[in-house]
Amino acid sequence: MALKRRRLAQRRRSMGYSQESLAERLRIERSTVGRWERAETDPVPWIRPKVALALEITLDHLNELLKDVERVQDQPDDHLDYTLNNPAKVDLVAVAYLRQRVQAVADGYDSNPSALLLANAGQCHGQVSYLRQHTPKNRVRNELWTVESESAILMGQLVWDASQRRDHATALAFYDQAIAAAHERRDMLTEGQAELRKCYVALYGSRDPREGLVRALRAAHIARDISDALTGLALLHAGEAYAMEGDRKNCEKMLASAEAAFTNIKEGDAAGEQFSPTQFGRLAGSCYLFLGDPARAQRYLEETASSLHTWRKSRAIVLGNLSLARLRQGQIDGATTSLNEAIDILEETRGGGGLNVAFAAGLELQPWREQASVCEVHDRLMGLMTTA
Repeated sequence: MALKRRRLAQRRRSMGYSQESLAERLRIERSTVGRWERAETDPVPWIRPKVALALEITLDHLNELLKDVERVQDQPDDHLDYTLNNPAKVDLVAVAYLRQRVQAVADGYDSNPSALLLANAGQCHGQVSYLRQHTPKNRVRNELWTVESESAILMGQLVWDASQRRDHATALAFYDQAIAAAHERRDMLTEGQAELRKCYVALYGSRDPREGLVRALRAAHIARDISDALTGLALLHAGEAYAMEGDRKNCEKMLASAEAAFTNIKEGDAAGEQFSPTQFGRLAGSCYLFLGDPARAQRYLEETASSLHTWRKSRAIVLGNLSLARLRQGQIDGATTSLNEAIDILEETRGGGGLNVAFAAGLELQPWREQASVCEVHDRLMGLMTTA
């Protein structure tokens, strides 16, 4: 039997928090909030007043919510084994169990090297695809299409990150599979998410801002009437595509449109769990780096780095970009400080995006390699290269 704290989760949602945004408010990992709501752990005593303050309840009320634990039927592995041996008998219970397994892998993405998650994710994805191909039941097959699209996006994300954003073809193939599965269910939200992932490959992998812009605008168009959160994210990356081409006017136009979309996010947004208040500053900082305005980039990135305590792989990218912004203004000590912070995270997570930015910052530090602080950073980067 699984345990759930439904009332605690309901209170969080009623206050307008996703798990990510509450974690950022409390300066903890998102997975910690998830464990509280699954009744796997309790908030430690020192943080309970902060939790109560964020949820605008008393400590006594918070304690009541923590004690209100429900038991939910959890499907054992032997049922899934039976289903895999008898695919024509797959049922919604088995599908729900597979979906939980996919989500469990996704929950570990931000705190673990993607290479360590690939085997489990690949097994789940293969099982979902196999059952979907063999089930004759329309309703069950429809649900399997949904899980397959979600697991395909996760597989693309993991493969690309584990390859340090080099294996574009495999990642894109998984995103195309997700789009095909989404079409079967007419699931526009998932299609938009996959299109945005393809935009990331264009922008950060093949460095093709034109292709990235097309993908970002398509994702924004798909999400326009479905999710303000996903629309805003797509517009942010459209702005970054314009920045990569040096088009400041259109970049800032997209940033303003993204900010407006984020302002319109309401409780229950279909992609609300993917939104974080730090995303605007993270992307705006990147945009102004591309536009050759490191001072303005630094302001955004410093503010974001000070508040971004979840999403560790994203934090490593922010710190790497902050190092570049400081370096391009001659702030060598500041640049090495933020780069060392990024390396601290990368030594644990091996995030492909963060590694690429950190190595780029290391190359730009070469003219100062005789300085002790720069030499130390280069030694740490060499250590990352030998184990990446």
